[in-house]
Amino acid sequence: MNEEYDVIVLGTGLTECILSGIMSVNGKKVLHMDRNPYYGGESASITPLEDLYKRFKIPGAPPSSMGRGRDWNVDLIPKFLMANGQLVKMLLYTEVTRYLDFKVTEGSFVYKGGKIYKVPSTEAEALASSLMGLFEKRRFRKFLVYIANFDENDARTFEGIDPKKTAMREVYKKFDLGQDVIDFTGHALALYRTDDYLDQPCCETINRIKLYSESLARYGKSPYLYPLYGLGELPQGFARLSAIYGGTYMLNKPIEEIIVENGKVIGVKSEGEIARCKQLICDPSYVKDRVEKVGQVIRVICILSHPIKNTNDANSCQIIIPQNQVNRKSDIYVCMISSAHNVAAQGKYIAIVSTTVETKEPEKEIRPALELLEPIEQKFVSISDLLVPKDLGTESQIFISRTYDATTHFETTCDDIKDIYKRMTGSEFDFEEMKRKKNDIYGED
Repeated sequence: MNEEYDVIVLGTGLTECILSGIMSVNGKKVLHMDRNPYYGGESASITPLEDLYKRFKIPGAPPSSMGRGRDWNVDLIPKFLMANGQLVKMLLYTEVTRYLDFKVTEGSFVYKGGKIYKVPSTEAEALASSLMGLFEKRRFRKFLVYIANFDENDARTFEGIDPKKTAMREVYKKFDLGQDVIDFTGHALALYRTDDYLDQPCCETINRIKLYSESLARYGKSPYLYPLYGLGELPQGFARLSAIYGGTYMLNKPIEEIIVENGKVIGVKSEGEIARCKQLICDPSYVKDRVEKVGQVIRVICILSHPIKNTNDANSCQIIIPQNQVNRKSDIYVCMISSAHNVAAQGKYIAIVSTTVETKEPEKEIRPALELLEPIEQKFVSISDLLVPKDLGTESQIFISRTYDATTHFETTCDDIKDIYKRMTGSEFDFEEMKRKKNDIYGED
């Protein structure tokens, strides 16, 4: 233990594992520790089912109708991967894909007036969708064609819109789109959680809708992917990458103290021994005095014995309830997966509801989502604080990740990874830096 490292990482959440993988590939000497006996930290997948019951203090053992406990891998934080998004790019560049198998999620749905509808995201689907009337469909189709042809580096594609100045609200107005269409475009395609984006320059929104369409184009059913055996496989994949490049891993290590001298981190004390380092990466739970609370997220894991109604019996899907539809400020999300993903017993489904807390009664806030899932066999409710670092870490060289938010994809997590990378190295994040070196040893047979 009494060694000198370039970087020590505390916690094996996805953000920490990806950064530890990148640092190792870039030739840094990395020590990675976690106080838990399992990988994944807050973003772990819990198995067997008995452990989930214990974790949520639910008395008694799971009923025999739930099948074998070992057949369950339940994510604590539900998220899907955008097929064309940043995390998939990170997995491809580092070749961590060789440790994982993915399935395409079967559908993406949006809530309107108490019912759910498939999200139309291609011209053909837009024309067939029952979400809109005939004239609205034509206008929406025109809008989609405009987005598909839009290129922020080619002014000929702008049609009088300035991507850096024109607000998104104006773009919707230009195509004469009504409130319902604006709702599902902003929240189910561009995946905004609130309506603040309407008054911001439209470039970001247009790029988000493009990302959605391009992700959809890759596999056709939906733009989302999900790993077999649960999201806990992701941090483990990047941990393997780090280990191949000489990273040292220690689970079940109690962290006694982070040692700081003259305001700068110099090491970590565990079980009486000190490991020295130049930089430290950790999740908020290791440095409670250096983070602040900016909100809360409620998540409810629901076990069902049936697919969700009106989803064509999909064995996996996402449902977004735009905030306007339920008089809220932020959207409610449902992620549903099943035995098809090796995360539940045969014939069972896991639906996880999440949203940003807005009132003193969080469970009331998610009622519209729970109603879509009835009957529910078992619920596991958690309310967690959203924590962010108080400073950039440039003085102390302690770089703290943000807590996972309520979104159901990894784009915000990847933004955090890129941000920490930039603060640590002083240079912009570059996917090329993640490429495995040609002459490395894969650690495979």
